[in-house]
Amino acid sequence: MANNDALTTADEYQDLLLDTPGFPKFLLGLATISASELGGDGEPVECTVTVERDGALSTFAYSSEEGRRLDETQYAFGIGPCLTSLREQHTVLIEDLQLDHRWGPYTYAVEKLGVRSVLAVPIHTDPLSQAALNCYAHTAHAFDPDTVKLVEGQAASMSRILRLALRLHAPEVFPEDLRAALRSRAVVDAAVALVMLQARGGRDGALELLRAAAKSGNRRIQEIAQDIVARGRFTTGPGGEAA
Repeated sequence: MANNDALTTADEYQDLLLDTPGFPKFLLGLATISASELGGDGEPVECTVTVERDGALSTFAYSSEEGRRLDETQYAFGIGPCLTSLREQHTVLIEDLQLDHRWGPYTYAVEKLGVRSVLAVPIHTDPLSQAALNCYAHTAHAFDPDTVKLVEGQAASMSRILRLALRLHAPEVFPEDLRAALRSRAVVDAAVALVMLQARGGRDGALELLRAAAKSGNRRIQEIAQDIVARGRFTTGPGGEAA
């Protein structure tokens, strides 16, 4: 899948940081470079960088909004290949989500969002944080052995510049109110995906089911979503309220 040329080196990442006007644009470039280099055969790849620090998860860089939302779906479930790679510090490859259900409801939810292959590689940072480079593809078997090696090399190249970025910019990256908002949205998105899977319907219909359950039970939609994610399914009581 990847281009045959060598992926971005540590020196090139440093040049990017020095030449980019503003830290947010640097983060965008960090993930966009990976996505463009891995999508060499025309198949789109979404790339993100997940960081866990002080128990808080954040998508530090992402090549697209879709990639960011896919990361946040893992945060909602608290499990997934990228979190496993980050926390256990080893490469995780899912060649076909339809055949690999190691992470239960999360796997079904992400597959419903159109993802078929996932590759996650740890990025070594500092003792206070953990990170991973995550790659999502919409086709099965998107990451062959050569591509896996290339992504592992790219993660190694990112290590030094990411450590520097975390040291210099950590306060702006992890505001508590932003983390809370992202967690809430991620939980709702994950619940919607599970309802879509169970009801075999579209996103609008799933959202309507959540709204109806919240109204019937006089609860916030986020609370209903949390229950669905915890159970891995959507059920209702006799009066239509979420059970």
